[in-house]
Formats: sequence, C-alpha cells, structure tokens
Amino acid sequence: MTREQSGTTPHQGSIEGTAPPTGMAEHRVAVQRLSREYRALPADAPVRLAKPTSNLFRFREPSSAPALDVSAFSGVISIDPVERLADVGGMTTYEELVARTLPHGLMPMVVPQLRTITLGGAVTGLGIESSSFRNGLPHESVQEMEVLTGSGEVVTATRDNVHSDLFHGFPNSYGTLGYGLRLRIELEPVSPYVHLRHLRFSDAGEAMAALEVICDEASHDGERVDFVDGVSFAPDELYLTLARFTDRAPWTSDYTGTDIYYRSIPRYAGEGPGDYLTIHDYLWRWDTDWFWCSRAFGTQNPLVRPLWPRSLKRSDVYRRLVAWDRRTDFSRLLNHYRGRTPQEPLIQDVEVGVERGAEFLDFFHSEIGMTPLWMCPLRLREPRRPGMASDEHVWPLYPLENDRLYVNFGFWGLVDMKPGQRRAHHNRRVEEEVSRLGGHKSLYSDAFYSEDEFWELYNGTAYRGLKEAYDPDGRLLDLYAKCVRNR
Repeated sequence: MTREQSGTTPHQGSIEGTAPPTGMAEHRVAVQRLSREYRALPADAPVRLAKPTSNLFRFREPSSAPALDVSAFSGVISIDPVERLADVGGMTTYEELVARTLPHGLMPMVVPQLRTITLGGAVTGLGIESSSFRNGLPHESVQEMEVLTGSGEVVTATRDNVHSDLFHGFPNSYGTLGYGLRLRIELEPVSPYVHLRHLRFSDAGEAMAALEVICDEASHDGERVDFVDGVSFAPDELYLTLARFTDRAPWTSDYTGTDIYYRSIPRYAGEGPGDYLTIHDYLWRWDTDWFWCSRAFGTQNPLVRPLWPRSLKRSDVYRRLVAWDRRTDFSRLLNHYRGRTPQEPLIQDVEVGVERGAEFLDFFHSEIGMTPLWMCPLRLREPRRPGMASDEHVWPLYPLENDRLYVNFGFWGLVDMKPGQRRAHHNRRVEEEVSRLGGHKSLYSDAFYSEDEFWELYNGTAYRGLKEAYDPDGRLLDLYAKCVRNR
C-alpha cells in the first residue's frame, strides 16, 4: 500500500484545460446566441447538443443532424464563498466545478462519483454519492435554474416562482423538456482530509439494519459520519464505508497509481486506524478505476498498471473504449470465435427502500451473480410543500417518498447468457424485481419497460402536463422515446 506523508495543506487538485471563469455578462450573450440558433433550426429537425463527454449508456448511431454548440455553458460563472453559492453553466463537469470550489474550502452538496458528469446532467438525469443520505440528490441543492425549453423560450425556474412546475419536474426529464444553461447551487464547507472506516458484515439483513441506524443518527461508535456508501463482494461479504471530515491526517493513501481503492476496503476493515484521503482524492476515489470496471481493460493487472499513465486512469477514457467496442462489436465477435458463452451487458443503478434492500441483494446474488455491487444510501432532503396532496411527490418524475431511506444498488458489467433466455433477460429480471419491491431505476442506461408500465412508474400524467407547457410542439423527444426506444 502506498502512503504519502501528509503536509499541512493537502493537494486540492487541478485539471488541465479547465474553462476560464465566465462572467454573467458573457453568459447572457451566450444565452442570446443559443436561443437564436435553436429557433433557426428547422421545425422538423432533431435537436442535438454538441458535447465532448457523456455518461449515458444508451449508445446511439452517430447523427449527421446539426448540433447546438453549448461549449459556452461549461464554466463556473461565479462563487460566493460567504453565502456558499455558485452560479454554474449547465454543461460544466464536476471535475471543473470541484477544481474551482475546493480552493475556497467548499464542495457541492453532492458530487457524483465520475469526473465528467456535468452539473446539468446530474440534475436532469439524477446523480448520487455518499453524502446523499444527508444531502439528497444534486437537484435538491439547486436554488434556481435557467432552462432553454423545448419551445425555444429561456426561463428561470425556482421553487416558488411561476415556473416552479418546471423546477420540480426537471429532474429525471433527461433533456426532453429543455436544457439547463445556468444553475445556482448551494455549497458546503469541507475539511482538508477524510477519514474512512470500513465495517464488514456477513449477512445482508444485518448490513441494511446497520445502514438505517447509521444514516438516521449520522454517527457510529461515537464518531460523526459525513459520508456513507458500501460494497457487496459476495452474499456473505458486505462492507459499509463510513467517512468523516478531519483537519489532520497521519498519512494519505494514493489510489491513482499502482494501488486500487476498492481492493483496499477488505484490507482496512475491522479494527485499526482506517484509511485517510485528501478531500480531492476522496471525491474521485471511484473515478480512477471506474469503480472496478477498469479490470475489463487489463489496467488492474500488476504488469499492465504501471505502464498505464495516471492521466488515462479515468472513467471517461474507459467509457470511450466501451463506446468503441459497441460500435465495432469487437468483444462479442471475439467471444464468438473463441467459442465462449454470449454475454449480456448489465449496466444499471436502482433504488430500493432500505427495508427491502436485503431482498434485492438475495435476488441479485442468486439470479444475476455479478459482483461487486455498489451500495449508496439516500434520503430526499426537500420537504413536502404545504397543500400537497397525499399522492403527490416533491419531484414528480422520479417519485421517491419523503422521510424514507433508500439504497442505490449499482452494478456494471457482463453476465453470461444461457440457451433459450429471452433478449435482455437479466436486465428485464432486474426491472421486474425492482418494481416488485416498490423501487425505481435510473434511466441513463438501457430500459425495457412497456410504455404503460413506464408511464406508471415515472408519472406520465405529470410529465404530459410539463411537456404541453414547455415543449408544446414536440421539438424534443419524449422521455419514453429517448430512454426506452433509444431514439
């Protein structure tokens, strides 16, 4: 294990090519330009954004349609360290955002685990991380959002203005109501370091029960808990990782070189001092190896890892490799000519109530068999508004219940197919089980729901009202067409 002696100030992190600060005046000019370009598109032309990165796993064929240039919306406009607020372009990656906030001793309330997730993407497509048990989801720390709607109008939406319906309906709309151009978000203070403790469990029910107590109390064994996530390596080997801010560290670990973060979890579990990371390295602990998915590219092989540059140990590099493989069908053809069993990609995140988390794990280990699984608790931060009906939800397109602790289970890889299994057998079984357990799944990857089931799960009634208000001519795809039909 590589350990670096800590100094008085940890490396806060920087990136090459970070967009320069963008002032509000420049932002307004960019908004006017984009509005003109949008209105100039033919009414029957598909609307596409020219974006250099994506974290979606619904791969489409390349399109020759003109794409809107949104590069002007990829910078931090301003940071107010006193009020702990930031105005940020919607196409800004969290890597850029964190590089600007950490020097102020601040971070976004929730920092999704992959560097190139954009702020607008995390809000319209839902993000999550280990602070979500206390800070909810990224859209819950948004104070106002500026949206280019499907009608071509640019509106500013807040919780209580005339566009509050769009503010609350934007999360999980995946760009089918409009595009976030600017978001004002809350920030929270950080310490230079994070201290990690890993608790091992041999029973899923015990792990879920402990998770519920820890999240309710935000503490464990007398120590404050600021972050919680976990990993299931097997039915009888589960770990909860509890982390807290600290001003000092006896050492800091480095998982960007030869050592691998997820492999350190069993090693540091149980008694002992735990582990320490700088806040910068903690936020990106999963990105270096795309959780554990880098093993598919050989980068965890001890002979290969020292030769793979640190700058290329990044989730966006691995995703580009996956995209190339999908385009060329290379791995499927290779398995075919080697006589290997066909495999099904299973790349999903699902949310299940903590009280049913053990049931989901039992199902997954017995019927799917993929390991490891990521486990991340979340609870909505936003309270219900006065006057809301009992069957209404604060965030209607992803209708989670208030005051209920959920667990996000993330699993990403390939599963062997058996003769006679239906197309996308394992993906469909996951969808069926999550529905049976009263949960939901994120829509960044393949989905196979029937249209009726989809709209029942994702509040088709509320969505149709929003679509009529903000995209009455259907310039943008609807949510089912984009997330299930993959148009």
